[in-house]
Amino acid sequence: MVAAGDADQHSVAERLGIKPDMVVQEIGWDEDVDDDLRTAIEEHTGAELLDEDADEVIDVVLLWWRDGDGDLGDALVDARAPLDDEGVVWVLTPKTGEAGHVEPSDIAEAVPTVGLSQTSNLSVGDGWTATRLVPRSTSRR
Repeated sequence: MVAAGDADQHSVAERLGIKPDMVVQEIGWDEDVDDDLRTAIEEHTGAELLDEDADEVIDVVLLWWRDGDGDLGDALVDARAPLDDEGVVWVLTPKTGEAGHVEPSDIAEAVPTVGLSQTSNLSVGDGWTATRLVPRSTSRR
């Protein structure tokens, strides 16, 4: 039987659009990340999260980002480099009132300059919010 907390975490992995066998890379890990979320994603995909030095083509990037971490635009360029053409970047930021909180406007300003579009936001734990970024469509009709 699955405990309620486990079910919640698995549903969070699913809400992030993460499917079994997807390749998930984690950038910006630090002591403050949500370990329950990380574990749930690893259990859901059946594989460990890859670190920022991975050479594989990535389906989903989890970018843990806090105020003071540097230039978000530069980090997004780096996160996007190994991403599959239809891959997703989730920018995980501390919620309002938490140490390291990032203003949503900071994300909104960085996104267009790196060819991404912001599509949704989710609460992914007690202290973190996730912002979904996808490559802008380049199709020409």
